[in-house]
Amino acid sequence: MTATLQLGESFVGDGVNAAHINTVLGHREGPAGTAWATALASPSQGHVPFVAVLRPSLPVKPLTLFVTKAAPASDEHGLLIWGPAQAGVAAGVADAVADGVIPRDAADTHALIAAVWVNPAADDADSVYRNNRTAMRTALANGAASLPDLEEVLEARQAPSNPFFTPTSPSAHKDTHDR
Repeated sequence: MTATLQLGESFVGDGVNAAHINTVLGHREGPAGTAWATALASPSQGHVPFVAVLRPSLPVKPLTLFVTKAAPASDEHGLLIWGPAQAGVAAGVADAVADGVIPRDAADTHALIAAVWVNPAADDADSVYRNNRTAMRTALANGAASLPDLEEVLEARQAPSNPFFTPTSPSAHKDTHDR
């Protein structure tokens, strides 16, 4: 791993059980390690970072800090965060190591931060698990490949959209920007 930091993103699934993950991966002795330790030591109300585990007392490697993007809105939502989303994140990291996306020799030298969205309306534990596993593996692969490609980004700026909003006139910004 030659890059100081690998930043990744992935959105998988649709509806309330979709997963959105952002990742920061880097050497423990660099900015990723500093950010990892700082985030672990600085919880805020509703956002308590924790180490992702494959099962109790078996953390995934590289050590992965799970940071919630949405505070638990209910007991059920909290269980989806701590249960299937965490399991999916941990399994997705292990998949990335097994597949060579993260080199095995980085497992003990690197730190990983995963910012994870679990919709408060999520209602299917198996879908939350599958979507988070796939999103985690994909975000890490995207970071390793420095995706997205800049040309794709520049092309997409003319018609931005996401699952929560699509402008009625995507090119309106272009018109005002070009004046």
